[in-house]
Amino acid sequence: MLEELTIRNYALIDLISITFHPGFNVLSGETGAGKSIIVGSLSLLLGAKADAGIIRSGCDETSVSAVISIDKNNDTALEWLKNRDINCEDGTIIVRRTIRASGRGSIFIQQVPVTRADLESFMSLLFDLHGQHDHESLLHKESHRIFLDRFAGIEADVISYNKRFIELAEKRKTLELSFNTQKEREAKLELLRFAVDEINEAALRGGELQELENEAKMLSSFEKLASFVNSAADYLYNGEESALSLSRRAKNALDNACAVDPSLASLYKRIEELYFEAEDISGEFRSYKDALSFDPQRQEIIDSRLAVIYKLKRKYLNSNSSNTEEDIIAYRANAESEIEKLTNIDENRDKLKTEIAALEKDIFSKAAVLRQKRADAAVKLAETVTSILKKLGMPNASFLPKLNPKKKEDGSQSMVCGPWGCEDIEFLISANTGEPLKDLSRIASGGELSRIMLAIKSVFSAGQKSKLDSVETLVFDEIDAGIGGEAALAVAEHLVKIGEYKQIFCVTHLASIAVSARNHFKVEKFTKEGRTFALVEHLSHEGRRSEIARMLAGANTDIALVHADELILKYSKRD
Repeated sequence: MLEELTIRNYALIDLISITFHPGFNVLSGETGAGKSIIVGSLSLLLGAKADAGIIRSGCDETSVSAVISIDKNNDTALEWLKNRDINCEDGTIIVRRTIRASGRGSIFIQQVPVTRADLESFMSLLFDLHGQHDHESLLHKESHRIFLDRFAGIEADVISYNKRFIELAEKRKTLELSFNTQKEREAKLELLRFAVDEINEAALRGGELQELENEAKMLSSFEKLASFVNSAADYLYNGEESALSLSRRAKNALDNACAVDPSLASLYKRIEELYFEAEDISGEFRSYKDALSFDPQRQEIIDSRLAVIYKLKRKYLNSNSSNTEEDIIAYRANAESEIEKLTNIDENRDKLKTEIAALEKDIFSKAAVLRQKRADAAVKLAETVTSILKKLGMPNASFLPKLNPKKKEDGSQSMVCGPWGCEDIEFLISANTGEPLKDLSRIASGGELSRIMLAIKSVFSAGQKSKLDSVETLVFDEIDAGIGGEAALAVAEHLVKIGEYKQIFCVTHLASIAVSARNHFKVEKFTKEGRTFALVEHLSHEGRRSEIARMLAGANTDIALVHADELILKYSKRD
């Protein structure tokens, strides 16, 4: 759940920090007030591509950060963080993204830097944003399969099938490799064996590269080191003015002073300790200095050894400078494993064929079961979603999850299995009577897509929490496009229903939707000292009453305020 959003130097926003709440939240305001800015800034945190043009005029960078709580039952999101060693303290994380005028930027989850792709991957487990095409999961056909499988309750079965399919693909690859010509295999074996022999001959040990580079650095600057060491020796123990000599003289003088004034005993003890410490340091340093010598032969040995390791890095690893001798050792282990596979491949071929045949039979059987369950679920989902759409201002809409069987390249009708089954799932929609069912992306407007998603989320959220859908926060933009009257009231009713289990953000111009929200935020802009600013205000009861009246009549007239009171009294109790 989004608990707090902080936006700095974004478009018209100078600095705002907004605290949000569970349930159904509404953002309203005059056209052009900046509602889209709030949604746009949030989309940055969901992984949207950024343009330096969003940076507020006169500023060098913009930043958006959020405090997000993660439900303890959202295993997928928590596992994602755990796999990347990101600590989720008390179920709460902070996500921060900065965009600079240079076009560069930075992204952090907690204090860990991540890529934009990582951000998008993680935030998709927590948020759905609908209304702007960059983030509408309904436009990605892979999400159609996920929705249908979740509705059918077969996610675990699909994951089990996918693991078997991957196992089959790996065994087929191994079998295909076994049929390579003997000459090709022998050539590969020769290269692999040469690599193993060359790495073995080098006799690498862990940590060796760092040690050699440190010693080489010291030898290359030996003259400087010797000069510094000699200077330090002079200061420590050589000469009358050295630390050791001065501390000895001070100790002797203070010893004599103590005979006259015993109160100096504590100071004498401290100077005595200082002298003994200087003596001890001088002794250790003298040993180091006496042993310090430049050995040209040692430098040749180190340079030669480093040349061997650098050669192996260039030859068997990529150009990444962070690679070490341990990566070379790992390469050798992989090469030895492949040698073993290639050497025994003929012996294992018959066994492999038997295993592949058994896997194929199992996969075809599992795929047939999944297909039937998907077909049954598709009928129920189509009926339910279509029924809801009719109440959401799309009275003539028809919705259908279509199962398209996979086909062989030659066009034959025999069953073909892929990683997730033997069919591709595609959501089709017809918005008007007499119009054929078509791909969502071809016919649905932003408002229609939002209502379709709202219908699906209504199905998934009804009467339960997080059983069918782990996403915790839904953002609906343009959901009221082209609707009013009873349709708007139905949209509001569904938003309230989902708000019992999810956090909802809805940008709306309709009072009949805004009045049903648990929390109402108003976005407005103002001018100060020749500059335009946008701000967001969490409305009190009186502020909400005034805003509802404005949304109804464009002004706070007495009649509009009375109407606003009636709506608030009637619909705010829905929650």
